[in-house]
Amino acid sequence: MAGAMLRGGPLHVVTAGTHVIEGQPMSRRTRAALGEVGFSADGHRSHQVTEADIDGSVLILAMAAEHVSYVRRKHPAAAHRTASIKRLVRDLPPGPDPLVARLAGLDLAGVEVEAWEDVEDPAGGDDPVYVSCAAELADLCARLLPLLA
Repeated sequence: MAGAMLRGGPLHVVTAGTHVIEGQPMSRRTRAALGEVGFSADGHRSHQVTEADIDGSVLILAMAAEHVSYVRRKHPAAAHRTASIKRLVRDLPPGPDPLVARLAGLDLAGVEVEAWEDVEDPAGGDDPVYVSCAAELADLCARLLPLLA
């Protein structure tokens, strides 16, 4: 969902998961929830994160602490540019310095990831749970986009 919301911003967005079946379509509930908050991701297919995805990224944006931990464990060289969306919204200073410099100032590799950083995964929930997640992500993405410029 966040990928659809961040597209068209200052960074090229690639979406990938930490434990997915490659090439699966977006669920009906996810698609409907995105529509409820004014977004779409037509044609989206699931993608398992790869070494090339990690290596080609300025920022690895996670939706939960477990995702940050996964990247740190599997791709330790990327820990300094991996953060949860909630941490970035809270801690990333606005420009004019380049994003890379502002990320470096956060010492992300040394920050302990915490439970408050999680966006609740709606998987297994009913339609209102998905819409609630989409609304939370829409708010977070709207607050993050100006910080990425």
